[in-house]
Formats: sequence, C-alpha cells, structure tokens
Amino acid sequence: MTQQKKTIIVTGASQGIGAGVANAFLARGYNVVATSRNVSKSSDLQASANLAVVDGDIGDAAVAAKVVETAVQRFGGVDGLVNNAGIFIAKPFTDYTSEDFHNLVHTNLEGYLYVTQYALKQMLAQKRGGSVVGITTTLLTNPVAGLPVGVAMMTKGGMAGASINLATEYAKDHIRFNLVAPGAVDTPLHKDTPRDFMKSLSPMGTIATTQQIADAVLYLTEATQVTGETLNVGGGAQHGRW
Repeated sequence: MTQQKKTIIVTGASQGIGAGVANAFLARGYNVVATSRNVSKSSDLQASANLAVVDGDIGDAAVAAKVVETAVQRFGGVDGLVNNAGIFIAKPFTDYTSEDFHNLVHTNLEGYLYVTQYALKQMLAQKRGGSVVGITTTLLTNPVAGLPVGVAMMTKGGMAGASINLATEYAKDHIRFNLVAPGAVDTPLHKDTPRDFMKSLSPMGTIATTQQIADAVLYLTEATQVTGETLNVGGGAQHGRW
C-alpha cells in the first residue's frame, strides 16, 4: 500500500519566511496549504498541483476553519502546521497604542489560536500524530539595546508559552509542538534595514536566509522524538551579549 503524502499548513505564506517554508515542503514532496491575506497574488510561491492557497486573515476564526477544511477536502487531512503569520512593531513601551496592541494580539495570538485548534482537532481525529511549529524570535530571550519591542514580545512570549504547555498536553497523542527562533533574516520585512546593523545582531555577524529558517522548520516537523523545544537560528544571538 502506498503511504499517503503528508499535508502541511503554512500561515503567513505569501513572502519571506512563510513562502520559503512552503516552497521547502513542496520541494520535499509534501502537500501544502498556504494562507495569508493575499497569498493567491504571491509571486514567491512555487506553482504545484500539491499546493492549495487560501486568502484571508488568519486571526479570523472563520478563515482558520476554511484553511483546515481546504487541507482535508483537497488533500485528505492535516499532518503539520507552521504558525509563521505574525507582525512586528518596534517602539518605546510607553508609545504603544491600544491599536498597536490589538493588531499584535490579533495576528500573533489569535492567528495562532484558531488555526491550531482546528488543526489539532483534525490530527486527533486522524490518530496518526502530527507536528505544530511556531516561529518566534531570539529577541524573546535576548533583548537588544536600542530595539524596543516589549509589547511585541508579550505576544511572541504567549505563543511560546502555549507551545511548551501543549507539547505536554498532547504528547500521548504524538502531536509535537516546537518553535523556531530566528535572529536577523533576509526577508522583504528588512529590505530597508542596513545590512551592517543586521549583521551586528549576532555574534557570528551573519544574516540568515529564508532557506536556513525553512531547514529548521523541516527538521522539527520530521524529528519525531523532539517536542517542547526551541531551535534558535540566529548565529548565536540567543546567548546574550557579545
């Protein structure tokens, strides 16, 4: 009997890390459901019969449900989820507005909550395990002077705390929860950020590519004995001052 091809959902997949992750899974032979607000217009995704796209705001529970339904209807199930969708707002703590906070919570937390709930229900019904990988940041454990992101880290920290607890809650179901924590990454988000500044954010003085982040996501998705872990991909940035 031929083994069923596995299906992965990738959020925030229209460009940058998300598109890199989606393409890496496609190249590895997976089915992929890619979603973001305008993912159908993305020029960064590799066209494939194994790719389905869903436009919409992943912080909306109805969109999250549609994404999982698409995976089931198009490919027969869900084996993995990559929670990449996120926004980043840097400003002094006292300058954050209620709108900033709402937007961060909506995308970074609600965008994790609903799709993870729906994907988990499907994985539990399938009874063949699964993987959930969240994208966080080395800034969560290693703040950088001059880069004020306290409120943004409240949301990334919430996702990280959930992941660690869910790893234990669903361990007996063989559904694993892990995190990838990038440092500086060469993405469209940083197209105007000075290269020298980005290199200064790691002791190795390097900037990660989206492929290097995707490699870490692929590893955690396929590492069936790894759960509740954070894989830092920041050239050593998680170790503190240098």
